[in-house]
Amino acid sequence: MLPIREDEGGVIFKVFVQPRSRKNEIKGLHGDALKIKITAPPVDGAANAMCINYLAKCLKTSKSSIEIVSGHTGRNKQVRVRYPASRDAGKPSENLKAAIQLLLKG
Repeated sequence: MLPIREDEGGVIFKVFVQPRSRKNEIKGLHGDALKIKITAPPVDGAANAMCINYLAKCLKTSKSSIEIVSGHTGRNKQVRVRYPASRDAGKPSENLKAAIQLLLKG
């Protein structure tokens, strides 16, 4: 299970990014981080941008709701995902945590 902690307006979790992969995919856990393989090279922020784009696609949320809060130049990162603007769909923190945990199952 991926450790996820709540933050003001969203949740934070660890990600391990493997750049220059053959395809974009989530490969389960790497220690206590979500392992993401991406095709972009680690040059000029391309890997970070693709990581955000891919997570947004997987979580069905906007790219602007995802940000890398630490680890910009390394493979180990912390990512914040903000709660959706519409808070009328039950508990946003529980819904978001469940969606992130589902990424592990493919």
